[in-house]
Amino acid sequence: MNNRRFARTAGWLALPCLVAAGLLAWYVTREPATPFEQEQAKATFDPALISRGEYVARLSDCVACHSLAGKAPFAGGLEMATPLGAIHATNITPDKQTGIGTYSLADFDRAVRHGVAPGGRRLYPAMPYPSYVKLSDDDIKALYAFFMQGIQPANQPNIPSDIPWPLNMRWPIALWNGVFAPTATYAVKPNQDALWNRGAYIVQGPGHCGSCHTPRGLAFNEKALDESGAPFLAGALLDGWYAPSLRQDPNTGLGRWTEPQIVQFLKTGRNAHAVVYGSMTEAFNNSTQFMQDDDLAAIARYLKSLPGDPQRDGAPWQYQAVAAVQDAPGAHTYATRCASCHGLDGKGQPEWMPPLAGATSALAKESASAINITLNGSQRVVAAGVPDAYRMPAFREQLSDAQIAEVLSYVRGTWGNNGGAVDAKAVGKLRGHTDPASSSPIILHMR
Repeated sequence: MNNRRFARTAGWLALPCLVAAGLLAWYVTREPATPFEQEQAKATFDPALISRGEYVARLSDCVACHSLAGKAPFAGGLEMATPLGAIHATNITPDKQTGIGTYSLADFDRAVRHGVAPGGRRLYPAMPYPSYVKLSDDDIKALYAFFMQGIQPANQPNIPSDIPWPLNMRWPIALWNGVFAPTATYAVKPNQDALWNRGAYIVQGPGHCGSCHTPRGLAFNEKALDESGAPFLAGALLDGWYAPSLRQDPNTGLGRWTEPQIVQFLKTGRNAHAVVYGSMTEAFNNSTQFMQDDDLAAIARYLKSLPGDPQRDGAPWQYQAVAAVQDAPGAHTYATRCASCHGLDGKGQPEWMPPLAGATSALAKESASAINITLNGSQRVVAAGVPDAYRMPAFREQLSDAQIAEVLSYVRGTWGNNGGAVDAKAVGKLRGHTDPASSSPIILHMR
């Protein structure tokens, strides 16, 4: 009797489990909807559409992940570290064997805006499809035209990821998408003007600024994807760099920058406050300097509308003069190694040698950027095709961990800076996990 009752109970329990398993299988294998399902790929595209697609590719900075120096443009191969293991960017040239040459417009849309390749294979969210989903249908069409006929096919096989089984199973990404990835394109905010909306579209969508500048949650998700969330663009640590706040934080963000200064920084790579460095150098070299002036103005307008967090940032920074000769640890190293460019007063030589007095890297509690650029120097900034004449040199061979920690602690505690002291152990950790910056950056001439 008990056995029959157990069998009946198990049978009733098995039914909902089977239904749940079936629904889960359907959910993780379904292909996202696309408005281009019935649209056939064209044999040829209008040159104006291809040109528009090239501009959208610049806005989206596709080259940053999908190109390597000395290799064919967009042939992939870039290694990207993740907490689970290394993955490599894929070939997105129109090669039919190793690239995306067989993709229909619908295939392309699913991959770019939803992270699903043909056959239902889920892409890792290192591909910023949670941002690209906001791209308009017209921009997707233009981008597709450019990648199909605006670049040359390259037969370059993709490199498998180093993520071990079972962590390399991709079906759980569908569940991650269901929780963290939006599914709708950008919706115009009727209470804002056209310039603000254009800036919001670029920042949130093709520019995918939040991928670096928004802090991540425990599931490696961006904590906010637009201005409705306070963490959006509030600053984040990523790959040994601290991407600062792009909000109106007076110390660690853009609170002291005017709209024209934001435009100047994105257009020329420098302004009175800073010079591009770290990952932002790549974004500038291949993306922001190619943006139209109206789009740069729109970005600046949108970023200036994002309020800062006074409780986090504290009182606005104010310059404090110091005596010409200091006995503090690190002062001598600064005077002999740094002052010739950045000045004994820390004010630099704007707009070529950035000031360290009031610099975000000297005010942020996170010291990774200050350590990284001191160890490894800066990449070459190439504006309007002209390489800059001044680069931050690498000091990993000239200074010990303790010396770097002392000089950075001096910088981060002088002229009103209050970022805090740097630990030599933190320097040693980054020394072992980073490499000197290349003097030959990837500069893509698309056509």
